[in-house]
Amino acid sequence: MKRTIILGVLAIVVTTWAVPATAQDMVRVQLTNVSKQIISPPLLVTHTWKARAFIPGNPASDELAMLAEDGDPMPLAALLGESDEVLDVVVSDGPLMPGATLVFDIEKRGRFNRLSAVGMLVTTNDGFFGVDNVFIEPGGQPQRVSAVAWDAGSEANNELCSVIPGPPCGNHERATDGAEGFIHVHPGLHGGGDLSPAEWNWQNPVVEIKILK
Repeated sequence: MKRTIILGVLAIVVTTWAVPATAQDMVRVQLTNVSKQIISPPLLVTHTWKARAFIPGNPASDELAMLAEDGDPMPLAALLGESDEVLDVVVSDGPLMPGATLVFDIEKRGRFNRLSAVGMLVTTNDGFFGVDNVFIEPGGQPQRVSAVAWDAGSEANNELCSVIPGPPCGNHERATDGAEGFIHVHPGLHGGGDLSPAEWNWQNPVVEIKILK
């Protein structure tokens, strides 16, 4: 079954239907925020090796940029849900707070044995946590993966509240002049704008992921 689930009142249309999922087709994924940053509602997707939520070193898609700049997962969820290489897309109905854990059940089957997950670090210009194309190992043992903070490269890291959506700012303007133009490991916050690194900076990894069979 190919589906797109939004865990809350928002939903996008399921695109195709096939064999219903069984218990053996499901995996449980736990995301734990080990940073000081609030993370926007995370998006998880199971897919084949051919589908990619993001590719380090490449420009961000417009849909990924919307997530990384504004914390909006819906355009990326819709884009991924249209692909024949994607089985399941799940989006949380709320943010992942510092120190908190969110639990997701997501479908995997056959060649759809890869997991990707993303979510914005909301007190940044265009930072996001992400794991891409993680192979879901067969068997019953838990699998642990660490996610670093990435920079989408779609906005300059000026650290100014006028263009940052998360606290203490709350604005959704953009600063594209000086953007790097490609996805890379985020350099962190350095105090060049309105943000205090002591309050908002992080050490990688920012999210710990556990895949339970």
